[in-house]
Amino acid sequence: MDEDVREYRRRTPGSARIFAKSARMHVGGVSHNIRYFEPYPFVTRSSAGRSLTDVDGNRYTDYWMGHWSLVLGHADPGVTRELASQVRSGWMYGTVNEQTIRLSTLISGAVPAAEKTRYTASGTEAVMYAARIARAHTGRRIIAKAEGGWHGYASDLLKSVNRPFDVPEGAGMGGQEEIVTIPYNDPQGAADVLRRHAGDLAGVVVEPLLGGGGCIPAEPDYLRAVQEAASKCGALFILDEIVTGFRLRYGCAYEKMGLDPDIVTLGKIIGGGMPIGAICGKEEVMRRADDGDREGRAYVGGGTFSANPASMVAGAATLGRLKSDRAVYGRINELGGRARDGLERALAGRARVTGTGSLFMAHFGADGPVDDPAKAAACDREALRRYHFGMIARDGIFILPGKMGAVSDAHSRRDIDQMVAASERSGVPPRGQGRKDVPVV
Repeated sequence: MDEDVREYRRRTPGSARIFAKSARMHVGGVSHNIRYFEPYPFVTRSSAGRSLTDVDGNRYTDYWMGHWSLVLGHADPGVTRELASQVRSGWMYGTVNEQTIRLSTLISGAVPAAEKTRYTASGTEAVMYAARIARAHTGRRIIAKAEGGWHGYASDLLKSVNRPFDVPEGAGMGGQEEIVTIPYNDPQGAADVLRRHAGDLAGVVVEPLLGGGGCIPAEPDYLRAVQEAASKCGALFILDEIVTGFRLRYGCAYEKMGLDPDIVTLGKIIGGGMPIGAICGKEEVMRRADDGDREGRAYVGGGTFSANPASMVAGAATLGRLKSDRAVYGRINELGGRARDGLERALAGRARVTGTGSLFMAHFGADGPVDDPAKAAACDREALRRYHFGMIARDGIFILPGKMGAVSDAHSRRDIDQMVAASERSGVPPRGQGRKDVPVV
């Protein structure tokens, strides 16, 4: 690790200088906690295709891909053209715009639950508002979420993200007594928790794949059991597809599982790399967001930048490309499988690999399959960070240290094979050595 740090410092003096200035001006030197890593993060100057280029001219093959939002790659030419054209006509109106109709038409055509949509500027806001709608619609207070589930920094669902799951995530958050947690990939355990709170259960929020919780796919039987239990309790079934929506297929993951959610939250890919979130739901449920009835409404006001034309155009350009070229999913999912299989071989005896489609993540020190967040949290996260940092320093391969990787349509088999080869060379210690208490977020 010391050699990696020395090599990294040698290659990134410009980033060191700029980050020192950033640290004097910004809390922790960053504007998102997870973007910091030791000894300092490199400073990006530009991006294109599969690559980031830092201020020192170093180029990195990127698998972080803008928080997994860039399924077509950085600065995709088609998205760039449409975004540039929009900017010439203005990028912020603060009024109703036609660009919103174009994006919503694409979403509603691919997501059956999207009978009505309301845009926000982030996924965090989308899930926050979804919880509010559930409470207004049912007249109840409790929202259930899965252990290890990450739904943004709003207090409504910021609970049981990091292990131990029964310890508060931090100070200053109210309403924690109105959030209950259910086990992940445990159908009976989840149903039992929901039944215990049936009288005041407003909604259940779950991800088809835990993003921050370890890149762990939900078993279809688990999601069906949660949906059934929520329905029996009279609660709304809410799927957070901010990571999985338009990532695994054209549309949402839930359609292939026989699910019928009341609300689906989207983000990331539907904005084409621009700020966005969306609450999509059945008309009778989403009616609660209308201003007409003050007594029964859920106040879903939006924000200054909600549905800004730049985000709408970038999102519509991205979804339009994905709709017209469905082969994108075949390509990126094949590369994702190649990455998972290759990393399993390269890290044999040291790590297990999880994921699905174009997503992948290594878990060092795993004793067996990693199929729930408790098992993921028990793995050696510090070893994972060292592994990722070593590839940044030595190989010019960037996965944000400690996080899962995402393949884009700009990647190739050669890129995947180079990452696998770098993993074979990595000096990460064998199982049983290293810290296991590094937070997820």
